[in-house]
Amino acid sequence: MKARLWIVAAAATSAMTLVGCAGTGPNQQLGVAGGAVGGALIGQAIGHNTAATVGGAAIGGLIGNEVGRNADQRNYNERSRNNYYPYNGPSN
Repeated sequence: MKARLWIVAAAATSAMTLVGCAGTGPNQQLGVAGGAVGGALIGQAIGHNTAATVGGAAIGGLIGNEVGRNADQRNYNERSRNNYYPYNGPSN
């Protein structure tokens, strides 16, 4: 029963993660990932326990989300004015 619960929890978490990234810009996704990693490292360094690590990851992810979203919005506005949008991936 416990194994089945863990499988369902892992599947639900994976689905929510994939759905949560739909419709976001590249800087927002990068900001969430970088902020969560950085927040987890800082939380672990300060608290030395799992709760501090998870809390740091959550706070860092939220901050990274906002920073990345603002960068995507700024790029979008710049594109609207000058028809320019810096592509963050490899050139085609």
